[in-house]
Amino acid sequence: MDRMSLLRGVFWFALFVFFAFCFVVLFEHGTSNFSNGFKTELQKAKSYVMQTAQPAKSDKDKK
Repeated sequence: MDRMSLLRGVFWFALFVFFAFCFVVLFEHGTSNFSNGFKTELQKAKSYVMQTAQPAKSDKDKK
């Protein structure tokens, strides 16, 4: 696989993720509150990723 085609694929994937995120913000918050909604959804996504990245707690840790 050529390096440029890999770079192009990563670019299109990042563009897709960005526009999908913008669609979610528009759907949830509307056009009048887009910038505040963008910040809110970005914070939610960031906290979700940070929570998911933490190692799972075993049953022994819960007791």
